[in-house]
Amino acid sequence: QHPTIVIADNHQSMSYLQIQRSLQNTNGATALPIHNTESNGLNGSNKHTISVNYDKSTDEQTLSDDNHIIDHGVTQNPYERGFSPYEFNGGTVLAISGKDYAVVAADTRLSSGYEILSRNVTKLHQLTNTTVLASAGCKTDVDQLRSVLDIRMQMYEHDNRKNMSTPSVAQMLGNTLYYKRFFPYYAFNVLGGVDHEGKGAVYSYDAIGSFERTPFSAAGSGQSFLIPLMDNVISHKNRCDEENRVDLQSDEVVEIVKDAFVTAGERDIYTGDAVQIMVITKDGVTEHVYRLKAD
Repeated sequence: QHPTIVIADNHQSMSYLQIQRSLQNTNGATALPIHNTESNGLNGSNKHTISVNYDKSTDEQTLSDDNHIIDHGVTQNPYERGFSPYEFNGGTVLAISGKDYAVVAADTRLSSGYEILSRNVTKLHQLTNTTVLASAGCKTDVDQLRSVLDIRMQMYEHDNRKNMSTPSVAQMLGNTLYYKRFFPYYAFNVLGGVDHEGKGAVYSYDAIGSFERTPFSAAGSGQSFLIPLMDNVISHKNRCDEENRVDLQSDEVVEIVKDAFVTAGERDIYTGDAVQIMVITKDGVTEHVYRLKAD
């Protein structure tokens, strides 16, 4: 048996399905019976239904027994109000390690929803002469993370009279993220650099500091477009020409990175405008910038 609703102007009793067919654009003025499974009901007739009267003279939706206003037809039961402290500002980051170099790249678009806030915001942060951090996600959290890392880098340099090595930076970043595990930085991090042996090193992270050294890593909004491509052209996965695999030079990897970001920009609205590429060797960091689509 369907519950009923009483319309105040004609006092006709109608079934739930009849009301559902007859009501068109309610706009909060009229409403279907409110099914409530968390109370014994307010009208005593049906514990799962709150009857609703509609009075044209007041143009308000009221409860039939005590004339209290219903909040937009929701119910007067407690319900949660809240907000998110995080904002996803988009962006894609990528790092690839080579025999004696590492290439770290990121686009320069800063977005919020469907709005482009800036077309020229770097997602790369140079920590030492041989280490670069790439971060996508929430811009405020990324800036805070960079500040904390810079402070700890300076403390290490003052205490030890030398710069921190890339593996040490990787461990420090993991510890910093883990320290905030109960309220994590909303940052998707990739670390690239050259280790003490002169070999390229790339580290991939999750939100709370778990990390591993990998041949390449990508993060951010365009991650799903870059990972399959890198699996094929960098790691040679699922290919039958493994015997023809050769070590790529840094300039070849830069061209692959450019093509990868062009591909990501075609499919991801949060990736675009320009790609900033840093090539890291034992001698330092070289930077390149290439334009991408601006739409």
